[in-house]
Amino acid sequence: MPVNSLLKKVLGIALVVVKSARFEGGSLIISVRPRKSRLCRCHECGRKCPVYDCPPEPRRWRSLDLGGAMVFLEYALPRVECPEHGVHAAGVPWAHHASRFTCDFEDQVAWLCVHCSRSTVAQLMRIDWKSVGGICKRVYDRLDAEAGNRFDGLVRIGVDETSYKKGRKYMTVVVDHDTGRVVWCAKGHGKAVLDSFFSLLTDEQRASVRVVTADGARWIADVVAARCPNAERVMDPFHVVQWMTDLLDDLRKDAWREAVKAERAAAKDAPKRGRGRPRKGEEKPESAAKAVKGSRYALLKNPEDLTAGQRASLEKVARENKALYRAYLLKEDLRDVYKSPDLETARARLEKWLASACRSRNEKVRELSKKVRRHKGAILRSVELGISNARIEAINNKIKLTVRMGYGFRNIDNLIALVMLRCSNLPISLPGRC
Repeated sequence: MPVNSLLKKVLGIALVVVKSARFEGGSLIISVRPRKSRLCRCHECGRKCPVYDCPPEPRRWRSLDLGGAMVFLEYALPRVECPEHGVHAAGVPWAHHASRFTCDFEDQVAWLCVHCSRSTVAQLMRIDWKSVGGICKRVYDRLDAEAGNRFDGLVRIGVDETSYKKGRKYMTVVVDHDTGRVVWCAKGHGKAVLDSFFSLLTDEQRASVRVVTADGARWIADVVAARCPNAERVMDPFHVVQWMTDLLDDLRKDAWREAVKAERAAAKDAPKRGRGRPRKGEEKPESAAKAVKGSRYALLKNPEDLTAGQRASLEKVARENKALYRAYLLKEDLRDVYKSPDLETARARLEKWLASACRSRNEKVRELSKKVRRHKGAILRSVELGISNARIEAINNKIKLTVRMGYGFRNIDNLIALVMLRCSNLPISLPGRC
């Protein structure tokens, strides 16, 4: 086999004529040019155009390594004059027009980024750490264009926002429940951001959306009602129960503060004990504030997951703090709504819960009952469909893991590209493999 053909076969270079090869400073430099059918083509439209000028020095593209040697493709890239897109550098079949890396090299970098950290990829591929993000962005744009319209066939979607940069910034994520893939991701959150997603959909695509799962954010409900009137909004069970668990934790803190104040007042009025060790049989009275403070996990965990110590702590709360225990029972009754075997049972349990909550002596519980009542239809619809935002919460966890693995991202576009590569089921293949 001729050396030129061997190099093309080993490096996976297609539609290329190899002119020569040489070693330069430990790197393999391969002088190439496109085939005649691919010469002087506009990289935007692919039209064959007249040459405008030629550079004095050739350009180099980093290719996949050959053994321990770095490989570069070298070609004097001319500029062409396209009647539609003007004067710009001609396109080449082995690389993106804005990149100094070959397509195979970028595919391998993107595949590695999906499976390991960005710093590891930079060290393995011997490139700059900052170059990895740009490569992921170009590979995602190319794969997304080849995959077609990702918004086709959307029926049930989930919408949520997740934080990055230590919780100071947010990004909005839309997931297809039927396929489990992320279909859209953008910087920021709010009505304007979500409205930009629905603006990308055609009238037929918006009409095909039947179910939208989300938390209780009003901006999501308002945009869905305005842009997708045929869609039903479904409340995520986790967020509904979380409203009650957050309130329960606030009530526990209030009970702890009251117990601390009571103990301090009692300590002022109580006679002071003498110096020295306590007498035999004399025991220090148990602190009620400490018992309430230590009951956090017993109150928030599911009953079936409680340890023996947590069960004892919960029994003590039931004896000594009736108001806090009633709030705990309300939390469990709200969980039971989502365990209902059918819609009618769920409706009856929710009505019973609302009746108990609105009669509560605690103002915070009564306010929560009003909030739950506003979302009553969406809550019952989630029970009927058996759907939740669990999938999108898992995606959010994967996004946070991506940020931690990359030790943060300065460019949000590169972060979104990597999230889409990991979570949108785009087929990233290693070079030379099926």
